[in-house]
Amino acid sequence: MKNLFVFAALLMSALSYGQTFTPVDEESKIHFVVKNFGINTGGDISGMKGTMKFNAKKPASASFDVTANVSTIDTDNEKRDTHLNEADYFDTEKYPQIRLVSTQILPGKDLKNFIFYGKLIIKNISKNVVFPFTAESKKGLAIFKGNFEIIRSDFGIGKSSATLSDKVKVSLTVSAKAG
Repeated sequence: MKNLFVFAALLMSALSYGQTFTPVDEESKIHFVVKNFGINTGGDISGMKGTMKFNAKKPASASFDVTANVSTIDTDNEKRDTHLNEADYFDTEKYPQIRLVSTQILPGKDLKNFIFYGKLIIKNISKNVVFPFTAESKKGLAIFKGNFEIIRSDFGIGKSSATLSDKVKVSLTVSAKAG
């Protein structure tokens, strides 16, 4: 028990004093929800890689550069997953990754809440994104969580549709280890 307390204290220290973190793919994911025929349909994208430099006490010095492998898309429907990987949606043969890169991290109300400013890059199309996120330690990992919305047509994902919403809700969870 004492060792667990010491490890947790060291990880919180890393969040407070700055450290480089690497995503743990099995614990990280992008979850998305889009209305299709008026029903929320969702899925996950994994394959996270990248680096994050983070200091809760000095968020201005933080930087995030994370990618996810789009071909891992999982909507619990293999036929739909195959279609989403094709050219009219994500075109994963040409554009295998989604990338999120910070341009600025601002403090929030306390040492667990922050605001992300950056670029989301899908299909080589870059759009600005701004969203609040949290940073905390849990089970020996730094956990970063945030939510935001995108307009899928801004990234050339699918065509205009009377049945498929253009708005997509995105939940991002990046669990990362120090080092």
